[in-house]
Amino acid sequence: MNTMAIPAGIADLEDEMIALRRRIHAHPELAYEEFATADLVAERLQEWGYTVTRGLGQTGVVGQLKVGSGTKRLGLRADMDALPIHEQTGLPYASTIPGKMHACGHDGHTAMLLAAAKHLAQAKSFDGTLNLIFQPAEEGLAGAKKMLDDGLFETFPCDAVFAMHNMPGFPTGKLGFLPGSFMASSDTVIVKVTGRGGHGAVPHKAVDPVVVCAQIVLALQTIVSRNIAPLDMAIITVGAIHAGEAPNVIPESAEMRLSVRALRPEVREYLQTRITEVVEAQAAVYGARAEVDYQRRYPVLVNDAAMTGFAQQVALDWLGEAGLIPNMQPLTGSEDFAFLLERCAGSYLIIGNGDGEGGCMVHNPGYDFNDDCLATGAAYWVRLTESFLA
Repeated sequence: MNTMAIPAGIADLEDEMIALRRRIHAHPELAYEEFATADLVAERLQEWGYTVTRGLGQTGVVGQLKVGSGTKRLGLRADMDALPIHEQTGLPYASTIPGKMHACGHDGHTAMLLAAAKHLAQAKSFDGTLNLIFQPAEEGLAGAKKMLDDGLFETFPCDAVFAMHNMPGFPTGKLGFLPGSFMASSDTVIVKVTGRGGHGAVPHKAVDPVVVCAQIVLALQTIVSRNIAPLDMAIITVGAIHAGEAPNVIPESAEMRLSVRALRPEVREYLQTRITEVVEAQAAVYGARAEVDYQRRYPVLVNDAAMTGFAQQVALDWLGEAGLIPNMQPLTGSEDFAFLLERCAGSYLIIGNGDGEGGCMVHNPGYDFNDDCLATGAAYWVRLTESFLA
């Protein structure tokens, strides 16, 4: 990254924000437990002149800054929660809490937005209303939805909303944009198969739910290969099967746990219908009964075309083509910022966390956010704010 592209005001903050990021990293908090992180964010925002609101989404924080007489309203979001992973990086600022770790870079996302917040409060280089959304519980517990349910956009209406996530495997500090479907939906399916228990020596007097589960696993593979159009993305992963204890006992029941993903809302709907049909029919063939608990979790993240074009143009005007990730493709992970994009036009973008050897993927005990991204991410938020609230 060309360091000449970083504004002096952001460059001056870099050491402070790296220290802040590492402080957050050393004290990770899980979903809806981000009390110390939220205190830290709120204290800094208040110190810099933001009006701070606490309690949306339990531990969420919103900082608002109004400058001038402009009527446009911009929302920028960062997530704050950590993961239940035991850190194995050996870093001097590694997690001090066993079994909890910032393994997805939310410490970096928070620090980038705080750096931008401080610079924008000092420079006041925009005209309008800036809403900075520090969100809890992105990791599976839908903190974005909780903030919406608590009145986020009623209290802080936005004309557009943006979020940024680091991504290992892409060059450090390069920015990636994609209009339309960018992140997959994520649903969880719990299947309980009830048969008839018995002695392993007389299987003909039982209905074996383990055999039924085995057939269901195989049958589910045909949905993606034979029911979904070849150019559409769908994933059905059976991540767990739990049944029985003893080798000579046929259990009464078995449980399967599935993760289901899609990149189009209509494919997501069809998967629910087809999975339910296949599971129930397979169980019936073997004289068992299946109960399907289909838990709809995160929707497809769909970037608004106009807002994505705007966000990309901001990066192009600042960094040129060299600063962008070429040929950005959709990602099969999921992200609860999708809930905000269902309610407000906006876009979710990627910042490269590094693509060299030894780089570690998120949700891994060896991962760490790349501090070399911090100034670039913060400077981009400043540029985007100044462009949108011109």
